[in-house]
Amino acid sequence: MRQDGATSAGVRRETWVAVVIGVVGPHDLVDLVAATCEEQPGVSVLRLDHDHETQAPEIVEARTPSVAGWLFTGVASYTLCQDAGVLARPAVRVDYTGATLLNALVRLQHEGQDVTRLSIDTLPAAAVAATFAEAGLPSDDVRVIPYRRGLTPERVAAFHRRGAGHPVITCLSGVHEALRDELPVLRLVPSAHSVRVALRRLLLAAESQAHEDAQIALGLVEADDDEGLLREAAALGGTVAAFRGGTHLLVTTRGPLREATAGFTGLPLLARLAARNRVARVGFGLGLSAAEAESLARRALARARRIGDVAAVLSLRADTDIVLEAISARPAGGPDLSVLSRRVGLSVPTLEKLLEARRAAGGGPLTTRELAHRLAVQQRTARRMLHRLELAGLAERTGNLTDGTSGRPLTLYRLTL
Repeated sequence: MRQDGATSAGVRRETWVAVVIGVVGPHDLVDLVAATCEEQPGVSVLRLDHDHETQAPEIVEARTPSVAGWLFTGVASYTLCQDAGVLARPAVRVDYTGATLLNALVRLQHEGQDVTRLSIDTLPAAAVAATFAEAGLPSDDVRVIPYRRGLTPERVAAFHRRGAGHPVITCLSGVHEALRDELPVLRLVPSAHSVRVALRRLLLAAESQAHEDAQIALGLVEADDDEGLLREAAALGGTVAAFRGGTHLLVTTRGPLREATAGFTGLPLLARLAARNRVARVGFGLGLSAAEAESLARRALARARRIGDVAAVLSLRADTDIVLEAISARPAGGPDLSVLSRRVGLSVPTLEKLLEARRAAGGGPLTTRELAHRLAVQQRTARRMLHRLELAGLAERTGNLTDGTSGRPLTLYRLTL
């Protein structure tokens, strides 16, 4: 990405900072896709291969701070990461229709295969039909089993075996291995053109997010007791100062604010302020300059005052106001896990396991190791989950526990979701 700098003579210059892209998929496809990406000036690639697509969410969650965006070599790992809620950076997947599928059809024709009678997996049926139409080929005798959640290589292989000897085009290495001694089978690998198209989309999305994340975010906070505000500002990567008339100014940028509010859906610090103050109001403004952000923050605070004694509002350009959170009692039936999932970026099944762990502990504190064991994840993954919950006000640290070794102490958390 381009950054502007200034020389000692005051002449502006441009410098280029490499954009780090994480490429996720099987080993052979990661190398192929990464090699094409590295042809693009200013792009650095982090190769992250897996033995099975179910490993992708943990890989992505562990390396998110290291990348500007994610490029997936296939739909399965991409979909699993979507479902797990771990895509905190822009993400795209390589499209196997279009140029990639056309390349495969040409290759099969050269081998003497009838490309109007095929059995194809993973790709959307409509996209396959469109590619065949573009190539001037009939698709009436082309069998397609699109990818869907829970589809296993065994079921895909069984589908192809029922195809009366149709040549097979597969996107799955396991299916290729299972059928290569039984049927004519070609494993799809992404064409260089398809990779370049996906990379361009990803770079545009990553640059757009980087510009957005650099926007100035100013918060005006009304609360009698300012204890903890400095800590709250530090958690947002910013600072706090007295403003005027008992109001405090919290300064940060859009990126940390977006993460702490789970995509601008709720403001956990409001709950903590309300616990100590009868009046707790927060107005945030996002702008391209400090003056614009302050003007929007004033508007947001004025709206929060109209809402009530405890309220938070985010004001954007184009007269858009978002009520981040107004404190209310928890529903009698317990928390709405679908809402919590969107707020903290964790899947509903993961939240259900966390609730089960809290009940098993009788509401007492749990170590990161205990939670990792209950969730069947690595300890570092459990720490990241708990950090998200802590930012959302759904978990709190209660201390540390040494385990008798020279390793790092285990942090104790009490779940409050």
